[in-house]
Amino acid sequence: MRVSIGSDHRGVSIKARIVAALEDMGHLVDDVGTDCEQSVDYPDFAHLVCKAVQRGDSDRGILICGTGIGMAIAANKFRGIRAANCFDEVMAELSRRHNNVNVLCLPGDMIGDRPIKELIKVWLSTEFESGRHQRRVDRIAEIERMESSDVSCDASVSGQLADQSTEPH
Repeated sequence: MRVSIGSDHRGVSIKARIVAALEDMGHLVDDVGTDCEQSVDYPDFAHLVCKAVQRGDSDRGILICGTGIGMAIAANKFRGIRAANCFDEVMAELSRRHNNVNVLCLPGDMIGDRPIKELIKVWLSTEFESGRHQRRVDRIAEIERMESSDVSCDASVSGQLADQSTEPH
């Protein structure tokens, strides 16, 4: 698998460990930076990683900033990108099984020296369950295509939401 990875200055040390883990697992890695602890803007690195995933140059992406939140916000602005901020193996697994997440966002400040290889391995190896989750992922893609972000005015959406309200999560 080819993985594009980027971080801001607060994720540099974690990124280096992840790159080594990915290479140990036999994955191809496209490291878009940064490689220094001088302050940089995380959206620039989210842009590079997300465009690589959008184009198909990378199968998946990994982004790291201090909390992972900023990277997730920036990444989710790109059509076709489903990014989630995960900090443990359970979240990483569920992000793949239920949401088909293609960009993993990590909180560099919260991971610290904690081992990270197992979280990465779980995220990369977990398959999307599809089924009822596929409908939801398709709905996200449909919303991305809409010109207006105000889905509450769309009667068909309101009807769909009402029909699904009794379905188990």
